[in-house]
Amino acid sequence: MRDDFLLDPSVVFLNHGSYGACPRPVFEAYQRYQRELERQPVEFLALERRLPALLDEARLALARYVGAQPENLAFATNASSAVNAVARSLELAPGDEVLLGDDEYGGMEILWQYVCRRTGASLVRRPFDELVPGPRTKVLFCSHVEWTSGHVNDVADVCTRARQAGVLSIVDGAHAPGQIDLDLEALGADVYAGNCHKWLCAPKGSGFLYARPEVQRLIDPLVVSWDWGDGAAFHERHRWQGTSDPSAFLAVQDAIAFQAERNWPAVRRRCHDLLMAADFGLAPLSDEFVQMRGFRIDHPNPPALKRRLYDAHRIEVPITETRHGWALRVSVQAYNDENDLRALAAALSES
Repeated sequence: MRDDFLLDPSVVFLNHGSYGACPRPVFEAYQRYQRELERQPVEFLALERRLPALLDEARLALARYVGAQPENLAFATNASSAVNAVARSLELAPGDEVLLGDDEYGGMEILWQYVCRRTGASLVRRPFDELVPGPRTKVLFCSHVEWTSGHVNDVADVCTRARQAGVLSIVDGAHAPGQIDLDLEALGADVYAGNCHKWLCAPKGSGFLYARPEVQRLIDPLVVSWDWGDGAAFHERHRWQGTSDPSAFLAVQDAIAFQAERNWPAVRRRCHDLLMAADFGLAPLSDEFVQMRGFRIDHPNPPALKRRLYDAHRIEVPITETRHGWALRVSVQAYNDENDLRALAAALSES
């Protein structure tokens, strides 16, 4: 499927996990929506015209895809903005505790540090297997797929423990949609934030916020504007964020259709098998992964290694400092093959 994507053919692209890559047919659909918008902006964007129905059509397709009741799902620009809406809405106080996994995305750690500093709550980090709420815990936050290792966590079990303790569970699903099958209603998280622009291959600027009915009133939108009101539904309150281009949201249904037409479960299996068979001479961080896997790097200057891989070998792959030490993270998507992984292995052997 390499020709289906718009990626530079001179680059060995093993970094789908950072920003994704949009297939040509999905990108063309995205541009069609943009052209419609520019042809008649008022007809397209006004809340009393086409926009609500257009968004609902795309939202219903996404709800079916992630196993959510449509009324529990709202679009968001990305998982980070969705989690921000939740975290900055919570009424925490001194003595309260926010419990985090110890391998959370750096941007989300910064968010929770900010929230705790502003409210006086305490921030506690523990390994995922030790995420047990205590008497002061008000919020439990963890990742479905860890961004450094690609490890898939059993978040359903953690959410059950949180529910039993009366603790709000928030799951960062940035890397889950498109990489693993989702049934959000069965999963049991109070709140789940996901990206569509990564593994689902939708355009950048498309994500979602899921919330169980019991907690929806706790969450204010990042922007309070025309859709705000006591009688507004959850997805309506988060719908209008000021004037913006909704084309990325609308193209999510096209990304879902693109993958369905190409037997994406088989694509995932092939990508996983390629990554499982790859030999980089490095120790993996986890044996539980799908299309993204982290490896320990023992190198005197990891940032320089990353630059050399790109400058000398045209290989795009992230090397990041993590709780495990420095790690190289390899993403494999439909456009990759054995030659890409061999190229990385050869380049690492020279470094």
